[in-house]
Amino acid sequence: MMLRSLSADFLKIRGKGIWFLIFLAPIGLVAMQALNFGLRLDYLKQQYADSIWGGLINDTIIFVPIALYLGVTLVSSLIANVEHQMSSWKQLLALPISRTAVFSAKFLLCFLLLSVSCLLLPVFTIILGLTLGFGGTDIPWMDILRMGFLPYLAALPLMALQLWLSLSFRNQALPVTIGVTAAIISPFTLQLSEWFPLNWPTFGYSGPHAEWFVGAGILCGVMIMILGLIHFNRKDVE
Repeated sequence: MMLRSLSADFLKIRGKGIWFLIFLAPIGLVAMQALNFGLRLDYLKQQYADSIWGGLINDTIIFVPIALYLGVTLVSSLIANVEHQMSSWKQLLALPISRTAVFSAKFLLCFLLLSVSCLLLPVFTIILGLTLGFGGTDIPWMDILRMGFLPYLAALPLMALQLWLSLSFRNQALPVTIGVTAAIISPFTLQLSEWFPLNWPTFGYSGPHAEWFVGAGILCGVMIMILGLIHFNRKDVE
C-alpha cells in the first residue's frame, strides 16, 4: 500500500521543480570548489601537498550542512505543497489507503530524493578532481562517500521535523523559516557543544566518534518521524 502511494507521489512531483533542486545542490557545491581550486590551484596544491583529494573534501564538507538544511527544507515544503495547492487532502485520505501509508510514502519520497542528491555530490566531486588533474590512482573513495552520506544521516532529525511541519501547515512560512534559520546559523553553532543538534552533520563526518552522531541522527530522525506520523493520523484535514 505504501509503495503504491510512493509511486503516485513520484508522478505528482513531475514538473514541480524538485528534481531541479536535487541536482542543483551538489552541482552548486562542486561549482564553488571548481572556482576555488581553479583560481588558486598552484597555491592549494602546495597547501594540500600531503593529500590534494583530502583538501578538496575538507573544503567541500564545510558547506555540506548548509546545503543539507536548505535541501531538506525546500524538498519537504515542495512535496507537501503538491497536496496543499490542489487542496486534495480530503480526496487523498478518502481513498482506501491508510494515513500511515500516506505519511510514510511522503517521508520515503523525501528521503530517496535527498539520497540521490547526496550520491551525486561524491560523483561530481570525483569528476572535478579528475578534471583538475588530481590523479585517479589515489582517490579516497570511502572518504568521498562518507562526505556524501554521513552528514545526511546525521541531519535526519531536521528532515523529519521539516516534513512533519510542512504537511501539517498549509502556510509554509513556519517550516521554511526554521529551515533557513538553521542553515544560516549552523556555521556559528560549531562554537557550542558538539552535541548541539545542528552540529551533528559536521561531527558525523569529522568528529572523533562520528558514528555516535550518525547514530543519534538516525535514532532522533526515526523518533520525530513517528511523532509526526501519530499527529498526522489524528489531525483533521481541510
